[in-house]
Amino acid sequence: MKNILRPAVVLFTVLTLVTGVVYPLVTTGVAQTLFASQAGGSLILRDGKPVGSSLIGQNFSEPQHFWGRPSATSPMAYNATSSSGSNQGPLNPALTDAVKGRIDALRAADPGNTAPVPVDLVTASASGLDPHISPAAARYQVARVAKARGLTPERVQGVVDLQTENPLFGFLGERQVNVLNLNLALEALR
Repeated sequence: MKNILRPAVVLFTVLTLVTGVVYPLVTTGVAQTLFASQAGGSLILRDGKPVGSSLIGQNFSEPQHFWGRPSATSPMAYNATSSSGSNQGPLNPALTDAVKGRIDALRAADPGNTAPVPVDLVTASASGLDPHISPAAARYQVARVAKARGLTPERVQGVVDLQTENPLFGFLGERQVNVLNLNLALEALR
């Protein structure tokens, strides 16, 4: 029994040290060295204080801010510890009601806007935390934001254009706008 137990305990101890201590320390060290911002949560700092993460959407509902995609997380919206989709299919009446409510909120915030509402402003992403909207969703909101900020729509559209990110390597993904970065860029105009 001693001949069997000793190698098992040694192997258990070695593997615990390698997979439970050495590997996590090396991985963390490499991440902190090569990808410091991402390893730190991709935090956006203003005056040395974090205002959010470029990877997690935030709830903007004031007329002077661009609004992001709705969140499907619970118990509260944009809860980073509860990333999940709504799992509501296109035939689910709850999804239809939620989309109608979101369209009504967008129309109430900008009654003169009769343009079709972009789908990403009324449906949650798979994670429920998407920080990006499409350029079309940003364009849909330009007039409302410009009016609330006392700016010309052309000036606000210029900021949107500057904040629009191209696909990775020019072809992976879609053009997108990070809502937090866009709202911070508008705040910097003051």
